[in-house]
Amino acid sequence: MIGTIRPWQSRFLMRIVHVYFAIARGMTMGVRAACFDSAGRIFLVRHSYVPGWHMPGGGLERNETAEEALIKELREEGNLRILGRPQLFHIYFNTAASRRDHVLFYKTQVEQTAPRPADREIVECGFFAIDDLPSGTTDATRRRLAELAGEREPAHVW
Repeated sequence: MIGTIRPWQSRFLMRIVHVYFAIARGMTMGVRAACFDSAGRIFLVRHSYVPGWHMPGGGLERNETAEEALIKELREEGNLRILGRPQLFHIYFNTAASRRDHVLFYKTQVEQTAPRPADREIVECGFFAIDDLPSGTTDATRRRLAELAGEREPAHVW
């Protein structure tokens, strides 16, 4: 398997990244999106540095708007192109990352412009039927999908 690491290594690496951002930035903000294709399937990614299947996304850089970050992250993580305008669904406080991280969560229609080969960051990705998500889909991903479907109220914490 390309780039698989142990859970303790993942936690250690993420802690280092967040300590760096705590020094470099006062608050961190990221974007994540529920990306649906024309068949109604959701796009998920599996990273090399954190366990589970997630919706694509990433952090905002200096001088970058949330929409620019979203476009960039979807292109990088899945060769995805947004169709129409992404819809901001909710803003979450991400206490799993740090006590100053927020996630802007979008819903959007996408098309994949080319298959996304595995690399050091993304070891797998693909579109999945909502009722047939891959084993290892994170609890947070499942909660966000339930919120989008109206099966539960949106939480305030990721």
